[in-house]
Amino acid sequence: MTPQFAPVELEKAYRLINHGATALVSAHHAGVDNVMSASWVCGLDFKPAKLTVVIDKIARTRELIEQSGYFVIQVPTVAQLQMTYDLGTRTLRNDPDKLQHCGAELFRMEGHGDLPFVAGCSAWLACKLIPEPHNQQAHDLFIGEIVGAWADTRVFSNGHWHFEDADPSLRSLHYIAGGQFYATGEALNANTDLG
Repeated sequence: MTPQFAPVELEKAYRLINHGATALVSAHHAGVDNVMSASWVCGLDFKPAKLTVVIDKIARTRELIEQSGYFVIQVPTVAQLQMTYDLGTRTLRNDPDKLQHCGAELFRMEGHGDLPFVAGCSAWLACKLIPEPHNQQAHDLFIGEIVGAWADTRVFSNGHWHFEDADPSLRSLHYIAGGQFYATGEALNANTDLG
């Protein structure tokens, strides 16, 4: 673990995703790892900490989640723009070397089994699937209980993001459509900046 990599309290883990960043979803089952990009990730609850993610039925990552019962949500950075886009446009079904071709480097976290974590992100949330078959089938909506959370302290510390003080390459990505992303922008405070 690098010095800038630190745990985040589970009750504050929602703060890692509540700014609407594009996420990477990773999972593992029966010797297979996969990672996909996802734009629809949302905090759901504080205690126990939960989140939701929408994953289409065609996604191989979805199968791995359904089979293993676990997944990881990561917040990629501006430095990972091309990798994030490629992970969302390539499929493991057609490209068995997808992760290598996209430049996704994986690592394992002690105490979290075979879950694959994507190196270089700014935040990671290990999740246990809360099975909701109707929501999963009818709406592609998955619910995860967050069982572990970590962040890069160069950009998240004391329970808050501080993009304005960090290297711009560490900002999070926000996907629009057609390969167009935006980076997290200027910090504003309603109590002081709108005077």
